[in-house]
Amino acid sequence: MDDDNQIHVPPSFLAVYTDARGRLFLAVYTDARGRLTGKADEVRSRYELCEDLAGHLVEHAQTLYHVQAPSEAEILRRIHAGLCTAESGVSVPEATWIVTRLAELLAWQCPELAPAKDATVSD
Repeated sequence: MDDDNQIHVPPSFLAVYTDARGRLFLAVYTDARGRLTGKADEVRSRYELCEDLAGHLVEHAQTLYHVQAPSEAEILRRIHAGLCTAESGVSVPEATWIVTRLAELLAWQCPELAPAKDATVSD
């Protein structure tokens, strides 16, 4: 299989799909250059979705900071709580990755993110 896709999925996102033993949940394989191959289209598309969502949330987070003036950490926790709901379309680990990436894009300190007690993982 010749994979011409140039999208590099970072190790931090691959970790979302990795179990405690370091095995990937999905049938994900990498080639010698570390690019995803095989049935990796799903991971690649989830990465693109999560990266895009983090980028779109930048302006929203900045607006919340300037309008409501809660702390940066509180804004990130609220966004995380919203993303941890089943209706968001992302899993709890993906929600955590999105908010961590959002904090990075904003150059904010990312707080510890704990899923809500009633959070459901959506697959």
